[in-house]
Amino acid sequence: MNIPLQPTRSQLMSDTSKGFLAGLMVVMCWSGFNIVSRFGSKGVFTPFDLAAMRYGISGLLGSVYFLRNVPYVDWPRYVTLSVFGGLGYGLFVYSGFSFAPSAHAGIFVNGGIPFCTVVIVALTTRFHLARQTVFALVISACGLLLIGIDSLLSHHGQEAFIGDLLFLAAALSWAIFGILMRRWQIRPLLGICGIACFAMAIYWPVYLIFLPKNLLMAGWGDITLQCVYQGIIAAMVAASLYSYANQKIGACQASMMLALVPAASAIGAYFILAEQLTWSVILGILVVSAGAIIGAMPTRVAGQLSK
Repeated sequence: MNIPLQPTRSQLMSDTSKGFLAGLMVVMCWSGFNIVSRFGSKGVFTPFDLAAMRYGISGLLGSVYFLRNVPYVDWPRYVTLSVFGGLGYGLFVYSGFSFAPSAHAGIFVNGGIPFCTVVIVALTTRFHLARQTVFALVISACGLLLIGIDSLLSHHGQEAFIGDLLFLAAALSWAIFGILMRRWQIRPLLGICGIACFAMAIYWPVYLIFLPKNLLMAGWGDITLQCVYQGIIAAMVAASLYSYANQKIGACQASMMLALVPAASAIGAYFILAEQLTWSVILGILVVSAGAIIGAMPTRVAGQLSK
């Protein structure tokens, strides 16, 4: 006599653990993205060069798989995802790096994504925000302010303000992308390959004909670094992991984990770029980490919000 197995609860816990692990890997990838992108923007590359490498490499890698596995009738959804998660996010964030330092990106992009995601989900689903979620957002906001207070107070020019607005626009674009991926239940690999395919098809003709470029002026080492990180790690690996975490633990909880990116970016910049950590940054790291952990912890209401 066969004894029926009841794996539902254990499978749920396993999926949740995998979702959190994927979220932590996204934090590592995007922390490196902030450092590598700022390094590239301070060199000879234009924002359009960085975007070209991102879309070109990821497009070449993902187009064949996408075209072989997705019917034409489903293409409009992938074009929409490409507008928000590909072109919108990439162009906004790369342009922002030309005006504002990487500290601003960590604050306004990775700190802004959780806010945008939670607000959009609450407005579109008519769910009341859980107290835990609101509390976590407030804590994270305080920590983000502590991390960015030095750079924010020392940059009052118009350029930094423009960069901040671009970073916020990038955060909004990515939040919409994450929500659509979960709502449409698109497989992460197909979603990322579709974004890469259409972003390359739309962007590269415009880049080659109209946009300023310094790609040929850069050294092969710099080009290789940016191509690998922008086109593979950031565009495909990190985006796939974020989509996977979205489907396993929900849009709200996955986006809340991104509040750890500014802290991880600050630590990485300290060791890699020799940027000093002030006491306000160290305190902010602890506060943001606490807010991210609280926001990522599952509750009944948070679970309803993420559906």
